[in-house]
Amino acid sequence: MPFFSVIIPLFNKETFIEATLKSVLEQRFTDFEIIIINDGSTDNSENVIAAFDDTRIRYFTKENTGASSARNLGIEKAQSNYISFIDADDYWYPTFLEEMFEKIKRFPEIKVFSAAIEIETPKSTFPAHYAIEKTGAYEIVNYFTASTKETVICTSCAVFNKTIFEEIGTFDTDIKSGQDTDIWIRIGLKYPVLFSWKILARYVYDEKSLSKNKNYLDTKVDFSKFEEDEKTNPELKIFLDLNRFSLAIKYKIAGNKTLFQNYYDAIDLQNLELKKRILLLLPSFILKQLISLKSVLTNFGFGSSVFK
Repeated sequence: MPFFSVIIPLFNKETFIEATLKSVLEQRFTDFEIIIINDGSTDNSENVIAAFDDTRIRYFTKENTGASSARNLGIEKAQSNYISFIDADDYWYPTFLEEMFEKIKRFPEIKVFSAAIEIETPKSTFPAHYAIEKTGAYEIVNYFTASTKETVICTSCAVFNKTIFEEIGTFDTDIKSGQDTDIWIRIGLKYPVLFSWKILARYVYDEKSLSKNKNYLDTKVDFSKFEEDEKTNPELKIFLDLNRFSLAIKYKIAGNKTLFQNYYDAIDLQNLELKKRILLLLPSFILKQLISLKSVLTNFGFGSSVFK
């Protein structure tokens, strides 16, 4: 049985998947299997995969039902006790699995392991900025307090003990965008996270990705399942309010007054800094201009959390 199961959900990423797969196959730690779930790709992705000849690759195809169902099928097929995901357009540095293995052996009681990432845009590549005080090479953190800027669990830079999914469930297939946030919250309610400061993965910013698609705003995570938890968990409440703020801005820009108001009403404004409270009051045409400016700045690595 391999030590790691690496799950890659794949949908129309023919221009990215070769580099992503090579970054996994070139890991210095070699005891792993790769589970590729082709989620109904209509491009040349399958032929790119077929060019690789490595017995560690297990390839499955299914009808297109979304990344959540693809990841869930990967979890079902996984033969290992430790599961990692990497999106088909992201990249691992060669020591990713080696570093995760070392931490797992050193901290057997921990079930969630993650590391810092860098972000690649069309204009530059820059490190993500985290809301954590650095005290050493790694930190054991509360997910919610550690993720008020950048999430400390990135889909492409984390490892999970398989028993986690048996306890808290798998990815919610009803959520088309934001399903990762939903499952990180469920994980954060039960488990601490060992976060390594070493940058071990690169997130590639793709403007065409589903999370950027305005057509899926109505199927984003709504946080209603966590209403009881946030009443007694102030760290969760702050984290959810920051995410509600981000979604409220998006709904105002999209002209959806009802959903904007729903998210706005659920926010304790004392959990937001003054800048964010002001942004919520601005008209949509000004917000659109600020979004355009934010996108330009983000491309060059300046301030990626204006609306989060």
